Amino acid sequence: MVLMKRKTIFTVLLILSFNIFAAEPNWSDYAYALKSISQGTKNNVKLALVDYQALKENGKLEAAYQQLSNFPVKSLSNREEKVAFYINAYNILALKMVLDHWPIESIKDVGSLISPVWDKSAGAIDGKMVSLDEIENKILRPMGEPRIHFAIVCASVSCPDLLNVPYKASNLNIQLDEQVQRFLANADKGLRIENNSIQISKIFDWFEKDFKPVGGVEVFIRRYRTDLLDLPFEGNINYDWSVNGVTGAK
Repeated sequence: MVLMKRKTIFTVLLILSFNIFAAEPNWSDYAYALKSISQGTKNNVKLALVDYQALKENGKLEAAYQQLSNFPVKSLSNREEKVAFYINAYNILALKMVLDHWPIESIKDVGSLISPVWDKSAGAIDGKMVSLDEIENKILRPMGEPRIHFAIVCASVSCPDLLNVPYKASNLNIQLDEQVQRFLANADKGLRIENNSIQISKIFDWFEKDFKPVGGVEVFIRRYRTDLLDLPFEGNINYDWSVNGVTGAK
């Protein structure tokens, strides 16, 4: 009996230690917040729409943000954990930026030409205030993973769709590949074949150099779209900065 009690206590302590020293956060609040996503159409573009009013009412995004703001980033031990964490962090803070100013027509309305929204403090990570620009350009892009451009979502119609579950290190590679495939399959904003030529998202132009280590933009795209044959790449799809919300500003 004594031995059984000791084993039980040891098991409990072991479980607690894993929770205390877990490399990644428990994203359960964020996972609940992502239930506010539904597939729909806005401005003739098919996308994952966010119900910002529901997010405001259920408080789960705020709970996820509070956890993020105090999370010790030094506990992230490998590249996959860091990439997954900062993708989630970017998306949480972009959602929060919109929610803090809801209702708005576009996330860009939070800023101005002189002071763009990307440079504004979006919130805290591990007690330090950061901007969306810092997360994207100073943390994520230097990691050399071009697929992040299909995972971070700047709350706009023409952005890649917001994934309806948090990113996790354990299946990050699969999640990123699926996001690329999903984006390139969307003719409204990812890739469109028109007049025997290919039009692609402006994301590929803005971050062209990030794709050079993997052979360049065309090589990267053809790896996921083997049906393109030898059609030429000509032009971009118009980028819609309208907020990816179920409704716009009232």
